[in-house]
Amino acid sequence: MTSFVLRRARVVEIDPGTTHGPRPLDVRVQDERVAEVGPDLDRPAGVPEYDADGRWLIPGLWDQHVHLAQWAAAADRLDLAPARSVADAQAVVATRLRRQSGEGPDGWLVGWGHRSVPWTPQPTVAALDAVAGPHRVALVSGDGHHAWLSTAALDALGLPPRDGVVAETEWFAAYPRLAALTAPPPEALVAAQQAAADRGVVGVVDLEFQMALDDWAARLPGPLRVRASAYPETLAGYLEAGLRTGDPLPGASAVTMGPLKIISDGSLNTRSAWCCEPYLDAGGVGAANYDTHELRDLMVRATEGGLEVATHAIGDRAVAEALAAYAETGAEGSVEHAQLVRRQDLPEMARLGLRASVQPAHLVDDRDVTDRCWGDRAERAYMFRTMLDAGVRVVLGSDAPVAPLDPWLAIATAVHRSGDDRPPWQPQESLTPREALAASVDGRGTVRAGMPGDLVLLERDPLASGPPEVQAARLRAMPVAATWVGGALVAGGWADA
Repeated sequence: MTSFVLRRARVVEIDPGTTHGPRPLDVRVQDERVAEVGPDLDRPAGVPEYDADGRWLIPGLWDQHVHLAQWAAAADRLDLAPARSVADAQAVVATRLRRQSGEGPDGWLVGWGHRSVPWTPQPTVAALDAVAGPHRVALVSGDGHHAWLSTAALDALGLPPRDGVVAETEWFAAYPRLAALTAPPPEALVAAQQAAADRGVVGVVDLEFQMALDDWAARLPGPLRVRASAYPETLAGYLEAGLRTGDPLPGASAVTMGPLKIISDGSLNTRSAWCCEPYLDAGGVGAANYDTHELRDLMVRATEGGLEVATHAIGDRAVAEALAAYAETGAEGSVEHAQLVRRQDLPEMARLGLRASVQPAHLVDDRDVTDRCWGDRAERAYMFRTMLDAGVRVVLGSDAPVAPLDPWLAIATAVHRSGDDRPPWQPQESLTPREALAASVDGRGTVRAGMPGDLVLLERDPLASGPPEVQAARLRAMPVAATWVGGALVAGGWADA
């Protein structure tokens, strides 16, 4: 059923200057789109009706940066986020292997979440082998940019022997092999989507590594809209199929073509994000993953084929180089992460119409390491307010599984930049609840006629006034009453009125 009437909903005024007022209104959805918003609307015969009873209505939420299969798999992976040393990680692995007699999914034990750059000593294959023995153990870092593998795991993935971790580009190439060997069951992907729908999510931009075109059709359909991504390694297949950004993918329900994803530099926690100045604690400036010619060539190929481009750029040098490539090639799309940006580059980002696709929850994890390795430059990190004021369109996401696929966590962290009892970090870069919500609804603004019937009904007012820390606490715990995607109820135990 893709049509319904919703009675007595308080329409949240996301766009500045909208004047629905506080009184409840009716909303009629017809054939997957909002047809009318107003008082006392007629209900067509046979169309179901719901009573919002004064609850608050917003457009459906989007997570603009997700690795959906990895997020689905994370539920069964070993949690190494609390580990603070090699010894901590060894103890966690040893405990799990004893409990499971060495058997993880398909004979693998996969962990996730350690952040080992500050550890002394550093992870080694020998240290992992000491507890893993003959078992295939793969421990993926919390930012996804390296993996610590046992000898058996290295052999199984066809990787050469080494002393330390598998890092960056080599790991990105190897991860699809691990994913194929340890893939979550199809039902887990649906369950992950349903959990997101329960939090008010109606769509995600899935930037899963190197998904070929045929892989999407093999997935079970879930409740969410999905925008699929290409990577340089899979780009040719999408271009040969003639798919342009926004086109439906053949055989994949509710999946449309999204961008080409380019990982142009590394990460903060590996000190490989490409910066203009050296890291204070480690030296070096990081590195580019593509030279100038390669980056522009990829953008030209994508643009000529009708694809947007999503460019991972964390360091300020990487952001500047990405902007120059967008300007030269005419490519459209986004800068993903944009964690450190030079102020002089923001007007160009705005002029080019690029989205800053940011993940607020990362600043909670990166707060201390950012201060340690970037020093005074930290005031240019996660510049949500400055970007918005410069005219850059800011959109929010999670980078799940790096952070949970929970839009309310992202919204709350953008409002109150702290994840513990400490005061907000760089509070001048905070957004208001209205701005953070606007950055989470895929540009749709206040619910109005003509927009898709992707709607979320909330138990509380997301724009309720109060100190930022109180607002953030309310947002983080926001109860969702119902979620509709294309007029179909996908979350919420409502019966027809």
